[in-house]
Amino acid sequence: MRFTIIITMALVISFSCHSNNATDEIKPNIVIINIDDMGWKDAGFMGSDYYETPNIDKLSASGMVFTDGYAASANCAPSRACLMTGKWTPRHGIYTVGSSERGASKHRKLIPIENTKTLDKKHKIIPEVLKLNGYTTCHAGKWHLSDNPLEYGFDKNIGGGHNGHPKSYYPPYKNVNIKGGDDDYLTDLIMEKTIAFVDTVSSPFFLYYSPYAVHTPINPVISLFEKYNQKPGSNGQNNAKYATMVENLDRNIGLLIKKLRNKGILDNTLIVFTSDNGGLYGITKQPPLRAGKGSYYEGGIREPFFFVYKDKIKSHSKISISITNLDIFPTILHYAGINDNQFEFDGINLSSILEGKTEKLDRPLYWHFPIYLQAYNVNNNENRDSLFRTRPGSVIRYGEWKLHYYFENDEVELYNLAQDIGERNNLAIKEPEKKEEMMDYLKKWWNETKAPIPRKLNPEYED
Repeated sequence: MRFTIIITMALVISFSCHSNNATDEIKPNIVIINIDDMGWKDAGFMGSDYYETPNIDKLSASGMVFTDGYAASANCAPSRACLMTGKWTPRHGIYTVGSSERGASKHRKLIPIENTKTLDKKHKIIPEVLKLNGYTTCHAGKWHLSDNPLEYGFDKNIGGGHNGHPKSYYPPYKNVNIKGGDDDYLTDLIMEKTIAFVDTVSSPFFLYYSPYAVHTPINPVISLFEKYNQKPGSNGQNNAKYATMVENLDRNIGLLIKKLRNKGILDNTLIVFTSDNGGLYGITKQPPLRAGKGSYYEGGIREPFFFVYKDKIKSHSKISISITNLDIFPTILHYAGINDNQFEFDGINLSSILEGKTEKLDRPLYWHFPIYLQAYNVNNNENRDSLFRTRPGSVIRYGEWKLHYYFENDEVELYNLAQDIGERNNLAIKEPEKKEEMMDYLKKWWNETKAPIPRKLNPEYED
């Protein structure tokens, strides 16, 4: 009898230990770092000689970098909605920030599709799903999808609301609901409170670190300004004030990684790093990519993008497969051990690529923008025309080919990105068969997603 009890207790302890180890293995901590307006080459690991990002560079080296990583939209709110839902813009209807009637009416040939400003709660998003599966969830920084992220599955909110940017990075921040000292730079304060969360929370946890930086206003970190003011610019990157914001952001990310390491949980943390859209052209440039934020040329949608998870994801690796922030949701569910059969994602689980099991991915990527977005600077841009960063249209990339379609006049631009990453040589006339093939894919996608097409003419338009 005594022997039986001892054996039973040993089995219970053994099972308990095995169960805990399995849980730890399939439930890593998850950190998404989603920078605001950081361009494709605004970090050292992507080739910048001007901005200094040693912490981000070191972190990227411990994982897999995607040279062809994309945001699913060229500006803030729709990109974030796509990331959180794993769905294309026509599924949630968020296309821009504020009104879809951006720019002078006399220059808009079509009546744009009405924009949705708040994410519908019918969509199940990342924090809700993770919370239901045992995760403690924290949002830190910019939210932009509703008034209160706590209503969307977050247990803790650090400074997030419907606002798209702070009125100032210096206190008082006015439209950012956060309390700090009289001298706290906003990016520093958000990280201070983020580290406090990490320091006290038990695993597993989900952290959506989405700092307002490096979005406007361009408020320099004074202690760093002279350093960059004396540093020669390089490849269209020479804004000393912006550079101080980039370095300060990097320092704060370094503090977060240090905290994870000191707490002994870095190795069991899946980290995703990306940006919500391209850099703001005129403040930063991404040569050889064309244009910037708000444009659907590569400079507006191609992002710095990498994944880190020790002993799971190949370190010191770089790959040119095209991915999008739609892929983040299904990928983290895989590593969290959560069945995704109940979801209808437009993104895919990238684990086979991240773990080196495959180096190919055959699928088209789409962007849909049935509205107008006025130019940031009519005298300094690389847009299709000087008045708008984007006119109503759709874009598809499939393999090395990329097609832009514009609804106003049924105009098409076709580029071979392998030969022309800067999108300067329109091949629509020279490659009619490829043009029609790409248009067929796009038309099918419109039907599948019920993408709204602007067709009504604007009576105030002046030709």
